[in-house]
Amino acid sequence: MMNLRALTVKHFPWARTLILATLVLGLPIAALADTSSSAPVTQGATVAVTPAPAPAVAPAPAATPAPTDAISSDPNPQINPGDTAWMLTSTALVLMMTVPGLALYYAGMVRKKNVLDTLAQSFVVTCLVTVLWYVIGYSLAFTNGNPWIGDLSRLFLHGMDKYTVSGLSLAVPESVYMTFQMTFAIITPALIAGSFAERMKFSALIWFMSLWLVLVYSPIAHWVWSADGWLAQLGALDFAGGTVVHLNAGVAGIVTALVLGKRKGYGKEAMPPHNLVLTVIGAALLWVGWFGFNAGSAVSAGGRAGMAMATTQIATAAAALAWMFAEWMARGKPSVLGMVSGAVAGLVAITPASGFVDPTGALIIGIAGGVVCFWTATYMKNYFGYDDSLDAFGVHAIGGALGAILTGVFAVKAIGGTAGVLEGNTYQIVKQLIDVGAVIVYDAVVTFIILKVVDLMVGLRVSEEDEVQGLDLSQHGEQVYE
Repeated sequence: MMNLRALTVKHFPWARTLILATLVLGLPIAALADTSSSAPVTQGATVAVTPAPAPAVAPAPAATPAPTDAISSDPNPQINPGDTAWMLTSTALVLMMTVPGLALYYAGMVRKKNVLDTLAQSFVVTCLVTVLWYVIGYSLAFTNGNPWIGDLSRLFLHGMDKYTVSGLSLAVPESVYMTFQMTFAIITPALIAGSFAERMKFSALIWFMSLWLVLVYSPIAHWVWSADGWLAQLGALDFAGGTVVHLNAGVAGIVTALVLGKRKGYGKEAMPPHNLVLTVIGAALLWVGWFGFNAGSAVSAGGRAGMAMATTQIATAAAALAWMFAEWMARGKPSVLGMVSGAVAGLVAITPASGFVDPTGALIIGIAGGVVCFWTATYMKNYFGYDDSLDAFGVHAIGGALGAILTGVFAVKAIGGTAGVLEGNTYQIVKQLIDVGAVIVYDAVVTFIILKVVDLMVGLRVSEEDEVQGLDLSQHGEQVYE
């Protein structure tokens, strides 16, 4: 009998599978395209509109706290050049967060024998998710299907042209909004790698990330951000991805770390970061890119984007200082790694709240994020003994959940259209807790199943010999340091 594991690892049949799936799915789509030109417009479909001459000044629509329609049926959407320019810029900023930002941030924290593999993980995830988002991810996440998942009307981006718009913003082309959301879909699985660094097979990573995007990320994005998603209808607030991105990635990270087990020698030998200069540079790129992440989520170049930018900056600085002082008091010295980790914790915590809170709320959320994430990434991790290699769980899951809950406390109606607990809307925090709980449960269960399936297919973990040698050589046949 043919050895399936050896065949899959050595010959990568997933490539043939992807090509075959593309051909099989592409043929009916192509046939549909030939007949769709005369079909009437139906509810929930994107409308291609030949633009009329623009007025001298095109008014920018006000940002709304929640989506209205997944796909616009407005007979005459007006694409706003200013909003579109800002969204193009934001898209580039968010892509920069993964490559090179996250890649460098993580690469500096691993041992020198695993630097290239860590960089390659972020890079290959960027490529994989780009293709899968085009094929199916965007359609599952951002079309009107049912409260749990979108439909397949945007499979292979069918029906999208340069004039179609998304109901999440009638002011920008749908192609721009789709690419903006693609960059969120890219960084989310890339963040997971921080929990299992230095021990997963590269082939297993490709399988896992591909399945996880389709089966976990796209459904959860639909729940929270699509017009008919059940959490959006509930009224849960997540401006830029506290639960969709950070809690989602962090929970998947800790599940993966537990399934894989600890690195060889973890807890018995020192595993210090090999180059904190790379980590600081990566953190700085993340900080700058995060303005596209949060302010870009206003999907307009207006006052709400400006407030999101301000709250992001304030919370990040407050969290970095909070982590630094907490570490200084607890350990006697403020570490550089602690400062940049605190900044990232603040960025994570303010993400769901950035378009809903004022600067004072942002300051409190930042301080809370810095202190709580310092405790979870150090004392809690040491107490339970799990190997969350680069603290994806301790910073992203904990920070994302904390920020989501505090959004329900500090939300300001005059800013985001929804009041929080401090303005008398006590039920908002219940909605936030439902959001957090639902993401944790679904993410943990489906991630565990995916890992078990991938383990049966190709095996998850490198051999002990390969781990000792280092993943740069064992997985890629290259090394940075002799």
